[in-house]
Amino acid sequence: MSHIAWEIRITLIAIFAVLAVLNCLLFIKMRCYPDDDDTLIRHRIRTWWSLAGLFSLALCVSPNGGAIFFGFISFFALKEFLSMSPTRRADRRVLFYAYLSVIPQYYFATSDNYQMFLVFIPVIMFSWLPTRMWMIGEVEGFQKAAGTLLWALMITVYSLSHTAYLLTNPLTQNASNGAVDAVNLTGQHPGPGLLIFLIIMAETNDIFQYVSGRPLGKKQVSPNIAPGKTYAGLFGGITLTTCLAGSVGPLITPMDLTHSMLAGCMIACMGFAGELCIGALKRDLKITNFGATLPGHGGVLDRVGNLIFTAPLFFHFIHYCYHQ
Repeated sequence: MSHIAWEIRITLIAIFAVLAVLNCLLFIKMRCYPDDDDTLIRHRIRTWWSLAGLFSLALCVSPNGGAIFFGFISFFALKEFLSMSPTRRADRRVLFYAYLSVIPQYYFATSDNYQMFLVFIPVIMFSWLPTRMWMIGEVEGFQKAAGTLLWALMITVYSLSHTAYLLTNPLTQNASNGAVDAVNLTGQHPGPGLLIFLIIMAETNDIFQYVSGRPLGKKQVSPNIAPGKTYAGLFGGITLTTCLAGSVGPLITPMDLTHSMLAGCMIACMGFAGELCIGALKRDLKITNFGATLPGHGGVLDRVGNLIFTAPLFFHFIHYCYHQ
C-alpha cells in the first residue's frame, strides 16, 4: 500500500464509515416502521458495500488494481449495451474486436502511452470496425449497426478508460496554471486521490440532486426522459457538489480550492448530462435498466452513466491545469 497516501486511506475508511451509518439508520427505520418495504434500499446499500470493497481492495493491492477494476466495468458495460441494442447476426464476428479493444485501451492507459490512448478507439477502431463490417458483405442496416457499435465503444470503453489514466499519469508542476506540488498532499502517487475525488463527486451529486429536488422541485428538466429530474435538483446538486469539492479536493488531490470547485461544478453538470443521455437511450430501447448485475441499481451501465462524460472531461481538465 505504499502507493496509497494516508489522506486516501482515511478517505476510504470514511466511505465505509458512511455506509455503516446508513446501515444503522436503515435498521432503525425498519424497527420503527416495520410495514414499510425497504427491499430496494437494502439492496442498494448492500451493492455499495460490495462495490466499495472491491474497488478499495483493487486500489490498495496494486498501483494498476484500480485500472483493472474499471477495465472489467468497461467490459460488462459494453456487454450490457450490445445485449440490449439490436444488432445484425452478420456482425457477431465484428463484436469480438469490440470486446477485445478493452485490453489495449486500458494497456495504453496504464503504460502512460498518451498518444495511442487518445487515438486507439476514436481513430483506429473507428476505421477498423466499419471496414470489417463491409468485408462481411451485409449492407442492410449498415449505418445503424456501425453507429451503434462505435457509440457503444466510445461511452463504455473510451470514456471510462480515462479513470485508469488518472491513476497512472504523473503530474508535473506548472506554475503558470497554479498547479500545486502533489507530493505535499497525496504523496508521490496523486492518481488514487484524483480518481476517488471524481467518484465521490459523481455519486454524491446524484444524492444532492435527489435531496434538493424532492422537496423543492416542480419544473422537470426533461419529462420524457427522466420525470424525477427537476431544475431545483439540478441546481441544488451543482451547488452542493461544488461546495463539497472545495472541501475535499485540496485534501486528497493536488488541486487548490479554485480548481477543486471548478472541477466539482463540471462533474455535477456533466454527470447530470450523462445520466440523461443514458436515460434517453433506455427510453429509445424501451427498457427500464440495462440489466440486474447490481441489485438495487440495475446494470453496470446504469450505475456508471454519471461517469461517461465526467471521466474524460475531468481527466483533460487535470491534464490542462497540471501538465507542462
